[in-house]
Amino acid sequence: MGRKVLVTGGGGFLGKSIATRLINRGDEVYSFSRGEYDDLTALGIRQIRGSLTDGPAVKKACNGMETVFHVAAKAGVSGSWQDYYDTNVKGSLHILEACETQGVQRLIYTSSPSVIFDGTDMEGVDESVPYPATYHAPYPETKAMAEQWVIKATSPAGSSRLKSIILRPHLIWGPGDNHLLPGIRARAKRLKRIGNGENRVDTIYIDNAADAHLLADEALKRNPDLSGNVYFISQDEPIRLWEMVDALLGCAGLPPVKRRVSARVAEGAGWVIETLYRTFGITKEPPMTRFMAKELATAHWFDISRAKRDLGYTPTISTKEGLKRLADWLKVSEGRVNP
Repeated sequence: MGRKVLVTGGGGFLGKSIATRLINRGDEVYSFSRGEYDDLTALGIRQIRGSLTDGPAVKKACNGMETVFHVAAKAGVSGSWQDYYDTNVKGSLHILEACETQGVQRLIYTSSPSVIFDGTDMEGVDESVPYPATYHAPYPETKAMAEQWVIKATSPAGSSRLKSIILRPHLIWGPGDNHLLPGIRARAKRLKRIGNGENRVDTIYIDNAADAHLLADEALKRNPDLSGNVYFISQDEPIRLWEMVDALLGCAGLPPVKRRVSARVAEGAGWVIETLYRTFGITKEPPMTRFMAKELATAHWFDISRAKRDLGYTPTISTKEGLKRLADWLKVSEGRVNP
């Protein structure tokens, strides 16, 4: 048996892909999630049920682990700020404390490029871009707070034995996606192109995202001085956002988005909807927010030279190949063709 490793959120889209690769390379893999998943059990992954908000449970789960892949988080655009804070910030602090007290050697933390998004175009920027002064949504704000705690706790200048690498994957997609594609499909009939449609964005295919996490673990093992470093990871081929949306819809057998609305109108609608939801205590996911409008109308793609140099990361599955795989998977999983 290989190394003992823990994946938080092992039942999720990215977590499961990472855990599967770890078990395939011979590691003794544990998943820490609130639920239990039969497919993980079938793979030989041992499951620990618990919440990131439960410090003692997190500490117990980290016992004896060599590496912890902290993937679990509260994502999305709906929910209270406190819920995001409890999971993303307090939960990450529990992970840090548990890793320290339980002698975990390495922590690979999954962050997001949204932590540096300031509402303007970001084209080819690198990891030196600072955090913005304000945020328009609790997810990027709480992920930024957690990211900064990880950096502070594990930077080479500190005394911590724990070493970390922080990864920022952007728009993960592919077979098994339970977040991005389902969200697009659910809005397909009412989707409108926001802005001029020329804004390019980075995405990352699920296999490439998972590979990057394992490469980060190996790189940190070889060179502990990388601890506290942040890395963008992507397909390394920016694509027009609405071209990618249309491609994903096409994989599901749905038509492209035709209607358009200006970025200013979308942002104004987002402000109105946020106000109404806040005033009347509506908890379901809103159709538009200011953060969503800005994300959909601006460019955000990143220089991944640092990940290539330090981690040896290059995407092995192209966007074209990934879309083919996704389309084939959807046809089989939805019974549109025989397997």
